[in-house]
Amino acid sequence: MNQIQSLPSSPDSDSMTTAPQSAGQSHVSADSGNSLSMETAFGDSRHWQDVFWLGIFLLHLILVGLALGVLGLNRFRKKDRLNIDQYTNRFIGNQADLTEDYWPLYAIAAAVGTVLGWAWLLLLGSRANQMMKISVHILTTYLAVLSVFCFWDKLVFWGVAFAIGSGLQFLYIISVIDRLPFTMLVLQRAVKMVWKLPDVMRIACVFMVIMCLWLALWSFGAAGVVASSIGDGGRWWLLVVFSVSLFWTGAVLCNTVHVIVSGMVFLVLIHGGPEAASMPRDPLLQSLRYAVTTSFGSICYGSLFTAAIRTLRWEIRGFRSKIGNNECLLCCVDFVFHLVETLVRFFNKYAYVQIAVYGKSFNHSARDAWELFQSTGVEALIGYDCSGAVLLMGTLLGGLITGTCAVILTRIKHSDRVIMMGSTSVLMGMILVGLAMVVVESAVTSIYICYAEDPLLIHRWDPEFFNQMSETLHERLQYRSSQGTQVLNRNRPVDHIQEMTSV
Repeated sequence: MNQIQSLPSSPDSDSMTTAPQSAGQSHVSADSGNSLSMETAFGDSRHWQDVFWLGIFLLHLILVGLALGVLGLNRFRKKDRLNIDQYTNRFIGNQADLTEDYWPLYAIAAAVGTVLGWAWLLLLGSRANQMMKISVHILTTYLAVLSVFCFWDKLVFWGVAFAIGSGLQFLYIISVIDRLPFTMLVLQRAVKMVWKLPDVMRIACVFMVIMCLWLALWSFGAAGVVASSIGDGGRWWLLVVFSVSLFWTGAVLCNTVHVIVSGMVFLVLIHGGPEAASMPRDPLLQSLRYAVTTSFGSICYGSLFTAAIRTLRWEIRGFRSKIGNNECLLCCVDFVFHLVETLVRFFNKYAYVQIAVYGKSFNHSARDAWELFQSTGVEALIGYDCSGAVLLMGTLLGGLITGTCAVILTRIKHSDRVIMMGSTSVLMGMILVGLAMVVVESAVTSIYICYAEDPLLIHRWDPEFFNQMSETLHERLQYRSSQGTQVLNRNRPVDHIQEMTSV
C-alpha cells in the first residue's frame, strides 16, 4: 500500500492539500499480499513473549489468593479463628463482625453485575442506537443523582466527587457530540460482526464464569477485611491493595478475551466469512491456545497500563478540541497531549490485535500498530471515533448500578460499612460488565487494523461501510490539512514583516 502521513510535516501547503488524495488512492489500491502474510503469520509457530510479566502476574495471584483466604477464614463463623488479631491489636478501632455478614452482599452484587453485562450486550445487538444514547446521557444524570443523595446523607466528599464526575462527563459529551453519528456506525458494524460468531459469545460467557469464580474468593477475603476489628485506615489500605489486584486480574481476563476475539475476527475477514471453505479447522481453539500460552505474558503486561492511558487520552482530546484561541492554555494542553501520545505509542489497545495475529511482544505490537495507523492516515479516523469511550460509559454505568444495589442492601444492617461495600462493589460490577463489552471493542479494533493493513478486506465484508469509512477518513485528513494551512497563514505575516525589516 502507498504510505501517507496523517499530518504532513512539511510546511509546504501543496503537500497538505495532496494528503487526502493520496489517502484515497492508498485505500483503493490495497496490496493483496497483505492477506496472505497475515494468514501465514497467524498459523506460524510462536515464541513466548514477556515471560517476566507472566511470572509476576502468577506470583501476584498466588500471594493475593492466600491473603484473601486467610483474612476471610479468620472471621468465618467464628471471630478471630486464626488468632490474627494478636498482631493487629494496636490497629483495633471497630467492633468485629463475621465474614458471612458481608459475603452474601458481595454475591448479590456479582449477580447484578453479571446480569447487567449480558443485558447490555444483548440490547446493544438489537438496539444499538438507543443503547448508545443511554450510555452517553444516562451516566451524566446518574452521577448527578448520586451526588444529590450523598449531600443529603451528609457524605460531602462523595457528593463533591460525583458532582465533579458528572460535570466532566457533560463537558466530554459536549466536546464530542459531532462524532457520535460515526461512532454509532462503527459500533453497529462491530456488533453485526460478533453476532455472526456464536463461538465468540460462548468464550465471553466462559471467561465471565472464570471471573465469578475468582470474585468468590476475592469477595470472601474482602468481606473478612470489612468485618475485621482493624480501624478504618487499616481496612481501607487493605481494600485498596486488593482492589488494585482485582483491577489487574479483571483487565487481564478482559484483554485475553480481546485477543481471542481479535484472532477470530481477523480470520473471518481474511477468509471472507465464518462459513468459508478456506477457514482453518477449530479457529477458536487456535486463538485461545495462543492467548493463554505464548501471548499471555504480553496480555498481563499491557493490562497494567493501557486502560489508564487510554482514558486520559480521551479526556485530553475532548478538552483540547474546545479550547479555541487561548494560546497559553493550548500550549500547556499540547504539552500534556504530546506526552500522552508518546505513551500511547507503546501502550494502546490495538496492540492486542497484533498480538493475536503475529504473536509479538506487547511494546512491539503497540509500536507497530501505531506506526501503521500514522503511515496510512487511519490514525485521524481513530482519533475521531469515540466507540471505546461509549463502551466505557456503559461499563461505568453498570458498575455504579451494581454499587448502588450493594449500598442499599448494606445500609439496612451495617450502615457504618456502606462506603466500603459500595466502592468495592462498583469495581466488581465494572469488571463483569466490561467482560461483555470487550467483545464489541475487540471487533472495533480489529476492523481498524484490517482497514489499515488491507482495506479490501473491509470492502469485501461490507462495501457500504467501507465507503463510509473512506469518506470520513478523507474528511478528517482534509480537516487536518486545513488546520495546518491556517497555522501557516498566521505565521506568514510575521515572516513578511521580518523580511521587510531586514531589507
